[in-house]
Amino acid sequence: MKKFFLLFLALGAVAFADEGKSMIEAYSVVAAGVGLGLAALGGAIGMGHTAAATIAGTARNPGLGGKLMTTMFIALAMIEAQVIYTLVIALIALYANPFLG
Repeated sequence: MKKFFLLFLALGAVAFADEGKSMIEAYSVVAAGVGLGLAALGGAIGMGHTAAATIAGTARNPGLGGKLMTTMFIALAMIEAQVIYTLVIALIALYANPFLG
């Protein structure tokens, strides 16, 4: 699996290279895709842990369910904000690429 991944990264520029596109633009597309995938994966794992901890806390003490839900929604918003920041950086790398200067 590692070999396939490295081959994909090595040949990514060739796959995306067009007559009008440079190597930097091609690598930016690959980097944006990999970065968004990792950010979404991390966000999903974090949201899963947050929801599991909230459910476990509510099961142990049902009286605190409202406070735990409020805290969970705040934590989920912070986790999702990190994924949105990654999306913004990926869009900057794709459309307003600072490396092309």
